[in-house]
Amino acid sequence: MTAKIRRSIILIALISTFMAAFLTAWIMNYSFNSQLDTELRHETELIGRGVETGGTAYFDHTELHGLHVTLISRDGKVLYDSEGDISPDNEALDSDEVYEASKNGQGSTSVKLTSIGKKTISQAIKLRDGSILRTSDAHPSFAAKVALLANPLLLFFILVTLISVLAANMLSRRILRPINAIDPDDPVPGSSYPEIMPLIEKLHDQKGRITRQMSELMNSRDQFSMITESMDEGLIIADPKLNILACNSASARLLGSELPTAGQSIYVINNSDLFRRCIQNAAGGMNAQCVLTTGNGDREIIASPAKSTAAVNGIVVFIIDITEKNKLETMRREFTSNVSHELKTPLTTIYGISDMLANGIVKQDDVKGFGENIRSEAERLITLINDIVSLSKLDEDSFPREDENVDIYELAAEALERLRLSAAERSVTTHLTGESVMFFGNRTILGEVIFNLCDNAIKYNREGGAVEVKVSHAPQKVFITVSDTGIGIPKKHLSRIFERFYRVDKSRSRKIKGTGLGLSIVKHGVSYHNGTVRAESTEGKGTVFTVELPILPHDQ
Repeated sequence: MTAKIRRSIILIALISTFMAAFLTAWIMNYSFNSQLDTELRHETELIGRGVETGGTAYFDHTELHGLHVTLISRDGKVLYDSEGDISPDNEALDSDEVYEASKNGQGSTSVKLTSIGKKTISQAIKLRDGSILRTSDAHPSFAAKVALLANPLLLFFILVTLISVLAANMLSRRILRPINAIDPDDPVPGSSYPEIMPLIEKLHDQKGRITRQMSELMNSRDQFSMITESMDEGLIIADPKLNILACNSASARLLGSELPTAGQSIYVINNSDLFRRCIQNAAGGMNAQCVLTTGNGDREIIASPAKSTAAVNGIVVFIIDITEKNKLETMRREFTSNVSHELKTPLTTIYGISDMLANGIVKQDDVKGFGENIRSEAERLITLINDIVSLSKLDEDSFPREDENVDIYELAAEALERLRLSAAERSVTTHLTGESVMFFGNRTILGEVIFNLCDNAIKYNREGGAVEVKVSHAPQKVFITVSDTGIGIPKKHLSRIFERFYRVDKSRSRKIKGTGLGLSIVKHGVSYHNGTVRAESTEGKGTVFTVELPILPHDQ
């Protein structure tokens, strides 16, 4: 503050001095120029009367006192020039004042700087015969006049500056000495300025309240930050100008942007048209809601205005991750549609055959064949329902926890034995390699995982193909590998084969018995045991499924 007062005093003194000197010089220069201009105009008019009376002979007996006089005819020819220049290139012919006098019929002035120390004042008037009389006179310029006073002015400004610095130092210290003596941490009366005594007393009284309030605010802020940072949902609070007041890290994470700081515009976190409309509706006093699709998934934006009476004091924005919700809803619709289709097909067949049997339009020799069709479709329905029930239990984690030590190699052998007839029908050879590995888990679920993988390997194999099942282990892991020499899976479908009812080739899959839920059961069964399953395939050459199960301490 001392430096500021000192600089202010010096600056005011210098500015005042400079302005006074500048205004004085400007007024003097203006007055001097006006006087010169008036005198030159009068002299031009006198010379003009003489020329109109006596012609160019007037110049022979007239003293021009250093004036440059030029007489120009109506057709632009120089009739007389006091400096003897009557050539067509005389600069007076193209001067502004000559042009103005010929155009307006009246004299005009122009000021031209001829050098840093000289200026020329020119006047031109139009005579009665149409000729133009131009006079000009050279005088010292304003800069030249100032230059003559440069040394005295410089000394003057140096003196003023020194006096200003000394006065400023003395006055600033004297003014601020009592104020600097005040202890900001304990403002008590004692200043020599009566004007600030009420302020000091008030500060002293408010210090305690401010300290308590600051402590409460800090605690509230810390609690608010702790609560909002623990939220999975994004929360943004902005003022009426849409500048951020508070923003948790979940907001930036959900919208895929950097965490903004307080005071920045809310559009820093997302600047899409949909987001802007939602925020602007809230700022206008309406509740707004929209869904943004980002690179990380779907985000629901809920923006509400914070209003008091009719004014909007700010907005509150919630950001919710609805990716999984939308995905589950899509899966639910697809599952319902697929289940309806899968149930309808066999039921239609059963109903049609039963209707024919009930109406007696089936020959006795065909009854057995129709009965086998009914049984086959009924078996398909039962298998489908069992698979749906198994998936539901795995989804809801309601499968009974009857874990036990299971020999994975033995379980694989049992699965291949159950599929021996299916493999024989397609001339597919099966091989089991590896070693006996004990795993603590649900025998039924593990059996379904291996069975479904082997069943698919046989069904989607080529005639005369091969299926190899290998059981192995590494430290703390069990590996089950099922490979075939079948038709393979196109690369673009690999990421979706574990979805329910998803079929790579629907026309081919309809000809092969199955519910379309086998690989979904595999995925859920492996997840039930905290494992992973992956598929690698080359179209036309075969597919390899690898199940990896973690061995926990009690498995050993």
